[in-house]
Amino acid sequence: MYFATAFETIFAVARPAGGFFKEKSRVVWLAVLLIGLLDSCTPTRLLPPGRNLLRANKLTGVEQADALSLQALYQQEPNSRFPLPKLAIYQLGSTFYDRAKVQKRLEDERLEYRKRIQAARPDSVKVGKLLVKRDQHLRRHQLALDKGNAIMRLGEAPVVYDSALTRQTVEQLSIYLKSQGFFRSRVTATDTVRKRMVTVTYHITENAPFTYAKLEYVIPDSGVARVVRANQKASLLQLGQRYNETLIGQERARLEILLKNEGYYDFRQQYITLEADTSFAPNTVQLRTLIANPAPGLEHHVYSVRHVNFLTDAGAIRFGVKRDTILRDSVYYLAFRHRFSTRVLDRKLTVRPEQRYSLANTQLTQRQLADLDVFRFNNINYVKVEPALGTDTTYQLDAVVNASPHKRFQELTEFGATYVAEQVGPFVNARLKVRNVFGGAEVLEFGVRAGFEGQYNRVTGSDIPETVLTTQLGGNINLVIPQFILPWRSGRILSRYNPRTRLNLTYTYVQRPEYTRTNLEGTFDYIWQRSLYHQWVLTPIDVSIINASAVSDSFQVRLNRLAEQGSPLFRSFTQLYVPSINATSLFNSNDFNQTRDATFLRLFVEVGGLTRALYQNRINLNVYDFAKFTADYRRYHKLGPKTFFVYRFNGGIARALTRTDVEDADGNVTGSQLIIPYDKYLFAGGSSSVRAWKPRRLGPGAYTTTRLDDGTIVRDYNLEQPGELLLEANVEYRFPVYSFINGAVFTDAGNVWTLQSDPRSNAQFKTDQFWKQFAVGSGVGIRLDFSFLILRLDVATKVYDPTAPDGEKWAIRNFKFLGKSEDQTAFNLGIGYPF
Repeated sequence: MYFATAFETIFAVARPAGGFFKEKSRVVWLAVLLIGLLDSCTPTRLLPPGRNLLRANKLTGVEQADALSLQALYQQEPNSRFPLPKLAIYQLGSTFYDRAKVQKRLEDERLEYRKRIQAARPDSVKVGKLLVKRDQHLRRHQLALDKGNAIMRLGEAPVVYDSALTRQTVEQLSIYLKSQGFFRSRVTATDTVRKRMVTVTYHITENAPFTYAKLEYVIPDSGVARVVRANQKASLLQLGQRYNETLIGQERARLEILLKNEGYYDFRQQYITLEADTSFAPNTVQLRTLIANPAPGLEHHVYSVRHVNFLTDAGAIRFGVKRDTILRDSVYYLAFRHRFSTRVLDRKLTVRPEQRYSLANTQLTQRQLADLDVFRFNNINYVKVEPALGTDTTYQLDAVVNASPHKRFQELTEFGATYVAEQVGPFVNARLKVRNVFGGAEVLEFGVRAGFEGQYNRVTGSDIPETVLTTQLGGNINLVIPQFILPWRSGRILSRYNPRTRLNLTYTYVQRPEYTRTNLEGTFDYIWQRSLYHQWVLTPIDVSIINASAVSDSFQVRLNRLAEQGSPLFRSFTQLYVPSINATSLFNSNDFNQTRDATFLRLFVEVGGLTRALYQNRINLNVYDFAKFTADYRRYHKLGPKTFFVYRFNGGIARALTRTDVEDADGNVTGSQLIIPYDKYLFAGGSSSVRAWKPRRLGPGAYTTTRLDDGTIVRDYNLEQPGELLLEANVEYRFPVYSFINGAVFTDAGNVWTLQSDPRSNAQFKTDQFWKQFAVGSGVGIRLDFSFLILRLDVATKVYDPTAPDGEKWAIRNFKFLGKSEDQTAFNLGIGYPF
């Protein structure tokens, strides 16, 4: 099954009869049984005679050095115990493992295939298929022979203590400390054995570190010296700083890039040497930076670009036919047939004739051409210009830009199904991308979607089903133009920021048993890239027309009842005109699969309905003015190749700017309220929010939502809960489990509140109460990382529920490992990481 979008699945089940302590004792007995099973595997059971198990490494005496970097130098690590007891799992698997049987099975398979291959000769096709099968089978048996069965491979073999590796670790720690300026440091190690388990303690004596007392440069080339000294403030090495070879290496790289950007095409790091003299003064270093010449008597030369040739159809070959050439702004554009506007390409080209060579301009040009999405690949090659006979060397370069175009048409059809709200919904998506549609490197996309999708009912009651299957139809048209569309000429001023203009038109049709709702939205966006990781989006035009028709009588009655209680849900089912202006700042230093130590910050601000007084009474649509701001900050700490500690803070505020008259059913004005469009409210709960709650069902504040069920007042877990203020925090520890399977443990907290006076008790934000009203949920997750796709299953349970009645807010007491409790645990299935 193919899952195209992130979706959320929640199982809400009835709580069975039985006391809390009865269920608690059942969980305790299960935990005791599991612990007993793992503890029955004695840690030293699989050790060879006379050998010991490495239990732990300890580090003492570290005060100024980086302890994590020192720990990374351990040549031998003990078996992992968190989050999974890897040694216990390995020992559990070994109880089902017989090496002799695996060896015999391997030999039998090898003999069997030898006979079958012999019998299949001389049919080469059959022999080839048998060889492939044989290799697959033998490889599987050999893996079991080398690393054990599947359970053993999920765990870890016992780490047998090796004193030689301890001595190597001492040596590595000593080398590292000296590289960080602790030239007089000392490292020793002691090992303590208890019950055949060894604890190794590494004792560090740092002593006073050496700092820079003098920084000087020795550069015989006056031109290079002038560039280096002019940029000395950007140096990573400063007086008083501790000696650090890592920073010294980074400084060498900085100097190389600096000089390459100033035209020194042939410059390499090999010319840079840094010498440290520790005899200058006690605990100080005199650091000398030497930049040597290429050879005795020769200097480094500055290269300039003579010609720029741009091949827009690189890789195409036509025998006997020469490429046509167009000269624009001193750049030669070559192609067998010119398909791209040279004016547009010229704005993306920062490598220019008669300018100095620059590595930064080269990389910027490659990145901007790639962002056009009309070329499969591009690269820039430089060729040194040979001097004419009898003339001196000119130190010039000819730049050749090679760009191979994408296919003009690209279509994609997707079939699949979603599983949302306990409903299976099939769907089909079709997209068509047309590149260079008008000859100016534009990209035009058409998309249509049709399908069914389960949803939790926005309102509930004894006569209203909890979940429904909705019919969803939609289409969109998206045009991206690789420049700003402005009423004046922008020239090349903004070209370094990769400016783009995007026009988008989207139509959505949703049909449910209770209503039919359509949404037509058009946007006009300006997009530019401030840096490799920082993007801005300005949307001066964002217009939506929302129309809810065919609302059933029973559904309307329920909406009116909710409106009397203070819920703004009914506004989602009126005719709305929502004009707005918004802007987004997005900084993201991570990659698609989130494999880096990175930072993410998204800021969004929107203002709408400012001009409604001009046309409010002339159109038959409701218009509200509002302002909205959201901030989403995430930090990814990389603790290992696949181990991360991630935390997130997410918040927002939405507020009406002026009051709106409210009319009764007869059209009479009964008062005024601060009203914003329903879709502009903030919501909490769901697979990317507080995961123990259903999507958009958390809050507001500590208000307890109830409904009548056959004359009985019961809690309502399925009503959407919009708010004007959102505060959320998430903490997640991600770790590898086995192969492409990763795990996670997490805790989420958050809620939404109203800002204005609300008839719902405890729904309004109050500074002396809000901190008591954070909902808290915790859970575990499994992530299947296929590189191109990440499937995620998170299981979360409520720990603290501020919306529960007094005495029942600690919802964790309702958790049942083997039993069921109503709306206690949520299962969230989705694509990609939650944040």
